[in-house]
Amino acid sequence: MEAALTKANPLGTERVGKLMVRYAVPSIISIVVNSLYNMVDQVFIGQGVGYLGNAATNVIMPISTIMLALGFMFGDGAAAFMSLHLGKKEPEKAAKGVGNMVTMVIGTGIALMILFEFFLMPLCRLFGATDSVLPYAMDYGRIIVLGFPFSIICSAFGSPIRADGRPKVSMVGLLIGCITNMILDPIFIFVCGWGVKGAAWATILGQVLNAVYFIICLFRFKTIKMYKECFIPDAKVVGNIASLGTSSLISQVASVFVIAIMNNMLVNYGALSEYGPDIPLAALGVTMKVSQLITGITLGIASGVQPILGYNYGSRQHDRVKKTLKWSLVLGTAIMFVALFIFQVFPEQIISIFGQESDLYVEFAVKCFRIYLLACFLIPAGAVSGIFFQAIGKPIPAAVLSLSRQIILLIPAMLILGYTMGVEGILWAGPFSDALSGIIALVTVRIFWKQIFEMREQKQTTGR
Repeated sequence: MEAALTKANPLGTERVGKLMVRYAVPSIISIVVNSLYNMVDQVFIGQGVGYLGNAATNVIMPISTIMLALGFMFGDGAAAFMSLHLGKKEPEKAAKGVGNMVTMVIGTGIALMILFEFFLMPLCRLFGATDSVLPYAMDYGRIIVLGFPFSIICSAFGSPIRADGRPKVSMVGLLIGCITNMILDPIFIFVCGWGVKGAAWATILGQVLNAVYFIICLFRFKTIKMYKECFIPDAKVVGNIASLGTSSLISQVASVFVIAIMNNMLVNYGALSEYGPDIPLAALGVTMKVSQLITGITLGIASGVQPILGYNYGSRQHDRVKKTLKWSLVLGTAIMFVALFIFQVFPEQIISIFGQESDLYVEFAVKCFRIYLLACFLIPAGAVSGIFFQAIGKPIPAAVLSLSRQIILLIPAMLILGYTMGVEGILWAGPFSDALSGIIALVTVRIFWKQIFEMREQKQTTGR
């Protein structure tokens, strides 16, 4: 049985280019679709409610991100754990990792739902809600939090399914949820007149369908066989999964701190400018949602190749690992150069999709696109490098790279540039952190290169 399961995995034999297309394309679609959940809400809320409604979704985003952070930690960690043990011909251990992930994800989703329902109002204030935005944020957030047990399944289960060699299955699950959301959004907002509440209900109903689909798919693995004992929590296994998923956790949690600080700074410095407190909060929120959609392509490449990197590193096929890493960096960077051109040339056209607002709103939103996203072409360096270290079982450098862009660089830059330049200084902090973190990521890979490959190859050759 073990031989049959491990031979079925093409990750160690199929051409790297073909594998990248097979895994990365569905992963890109999955992540882009996941980004569309929030962006679709922003489009319809902008058209049906106005920019205060969009500001409310920006306030709730950090709360949802906390849930996503834990989901990605368990899901990506389980996928890395699974790929490494399949590469070592240990399918039983791989199955144990996936089962433990399921138990932890479901329990975490229920706990977060209860916790955030009790503390939603102070959290909204913490994340920058003004008096005019708070009612919309509470209406939207109460419903979004109810869906956490389902949305955490959506964020976690896709990665192990992709690692099983079924990236299209993972993609279909997210498509089901997103299409449902896109259909229900205009019905609930415009036809039923439910406003931001309608957008929230459309979102979680889509996530319910997505979660049900993933649960069904979970018991149809090709490379491992699930059994009851897999779902009994094992402290060592959970620890390994959490360790391997630390990079994903830190990256998401860091964004919570960034958004909390950024929202409050936008409100405070915006109030001192001609734009007021609400316009910067709404405009940069829209900018970040659009940028997440585009950078989702890069993250999809990185996430998609994770099983290829992990399996081949575990089976010591280093040339395949190197080739996958290099092509991922090249493709991700090229895509973001195209995105940079779009952001610089067509910002007003993008903004108009989210509703027609005042001239001041449009003016600041254009600045957001042209300044904040100026160095977006260096984002793939950090994203791909972080996933690379995570996939080969080196969580510490992966965690450091995840921290560098948002915590180590972006927050201090916002504080310094905001103090010296006002609300526009917060925008300039974006390209500063993107550029420097991308360079740091490439240098880190170069420093660890010998330790990762050359020394290991020497040991393999000498038999030590």
